[in-house]
Amino acid sequence: MTAKKVMLLGEIGVGKSSLARRLVFDKFEFEYKPTIGVDVYRYVVPDAPGRAPMSLIIWDTDGNFGDAIFRHIYMKEASAALIIGDISRPATLETMVKLAQGFSDAFPGRHAGFIVNKSDLVPDAEAAPIPAMLTRPGTSYIRTSAKTGNNVGRAFDDAADAIARRGS
Repeated sequence: MTAKKVMLLGEIGVGKSSLARRLVFDKFEFEYKPTIGVDVYRYVVPDAPGRAPMSLIIWDTDGNFGDAIFRHIYMKEASAALIIGDISRPATLETMVKLAQGFSDAFPGRHAGFIVNKSDLVPDAEAAPIPAMLTRPGTSYIRTSAKTGNNVGRAFDDAADAIARRGS
């Protein structure tokens, strides 16, 4: 089984750790503990039509890195990034666009998926407008809730599919 490195990028408090823990342990913790540096998780994505099972090595990064993350050793050999924002904090959605551009510049051709988290906090009708870059055709954009588990597995499955299509 192949193992592929997936980076979780986004501002502090958008739910990167909560998404990783929901995916790997199927748990949500109400007590917030910020990530210092990086936490690493492993998740086996089951096989699907056209894709063998794959082990994702998920690097949950500290939100303090900002654009400097792309020059950090943590990024070495990243196959994909999931860029996360918080639907209840519109400024984090704009940060997602900047992080996507930085990832694209540093790792051309690699998958960058967009996760707008905390969908349980804001009804669709009251949600802030999503930046156009996140919803353009061919882009992987998913609304999730780490609290309820809604769409969390799908976001990582989509990343695994994109990595398999690319072949690296």
